[in-house]
This record gives sequence, C-alpha cells and structure tokens, in this order.
Amino acid sequence: MTKIDPSSSLPSATLVDARQLRCPMPLLRAKQAMRPLAVGDQIEVRATDAGSVRDFHAYVQLAGHQMIEFIDMGDEYVYLIEKGGAV
Repeated sequence: MTKIDPSSSLPSATLVDARQLRCPMPLLRAKQAMRPLAVGDQIEVRATDAGSVRDFHAYVQLAGHQMIEFIDMGDEYVYLIEKGGAV
C-alpha cells in the first residue's frame, strides 16, 4: 500500500488498488488495509468490479466507517473511506 500524492484532489490516504479484482476481493483488501489504521485515518480504494458499489456502501454502514467520497468513473470506482470507532 502506498500513500496518495498530497497534490491530488483527494486528501492523503492509504491507497488500496483493487482494480481487476472480482468480488469479494476488493472489499477484503479494503478491510485488511483498514485494520491497522487509527480512527479517523482514511483509505482510498480503486476498484473496477461493479459489485463493489453495493458492497462498499453496505460495509461502511455496518462497520461504522464513513464514506467521505464516492466517484463513479464508469469503468472504475473510487471510494474514500474514513475509519470509524465502532469496529
């Protein structure tokens, strides 16, 4: 995992590249990246699996995280998620 360039449009966050991965791998990679982070830290997930849209929106609600930003670029989906304190 790498850090996003601070000059990009999104705030600094841990990048999870889940492009070309099929369900459930994008979500599993995101959960793995989220585990060591502190409450308030953010991850940016990039995925190409259309099923990830439903999965990530449900995941943040159930896990107590916050979806800061969701971008649908047609063939790629970008999620900026902030770790919550519930889980």
